[in-house]
Amino acid sequence: MIEIDLNKLKFPIGSFIKLDKIEATDVKEWIEDIEQFPKKLEAITSDLSIEQVNWKYRPNGWKIKQVIHHCADSHMNSFIRFKIALTEELPTVRPYYEAKWGELPDAVEDDISNSLFLLKGLHSKWCNLLKSMDAEQLERCFIHPEVEGKVQLKENIGIYAWHCRHHLAHIEQALKYGGRFN
Repeated sequence: MIEIDLNKLKFPIGSFIKLDKIEATDVKEWIEDIEQFPKKLEAITSDLSIEQVNWKYRPNGWKIKQVIHHCADSHMNSFIRFKIALTEELPTVRPYYEAKWGELPDAVEDDISNSLFLLKGLHSKWCNLLKSMDAEQLERCFIHPEVEGKVQLKENIGIYAWHCRHHLAHIEQALKYGGRFN
């Protein structure tokens, strides 16, 4: 029997790595990742059955549907944090309990169409905002209590580009293993 690295299942593309220096080309690439996410997500999930959206990507992990609903929740929160940071001076953002949110009725709903629809509109609006930001705005920060420090908006763009790729990889993984972890 082949042994599976559980950490690789949890982080199939690796953990987010903070760059020492973020260049304009990095930001542009990350915005493209965020912009393309809804299309890639829809392409990989468009023909999934109810059985398939209930497959887990790792033991004790979320089901495909929970990953998709989580992305809608997380990305809404991020978009709002950007707007808060652009309109307030060094605000402290409110964390939320994503694991608990992942168990609420809307997060375990088999129908993923509403979250896919929401992500499509949200990412269009979010990327319009991101593309409009100048160098000074990209330097703005918010305080996130869970990381105990400042988060620069340009860094947060990178975090969410990673987040998009990370969860696409989770879905690909769940499909690759075909319900093995349920």
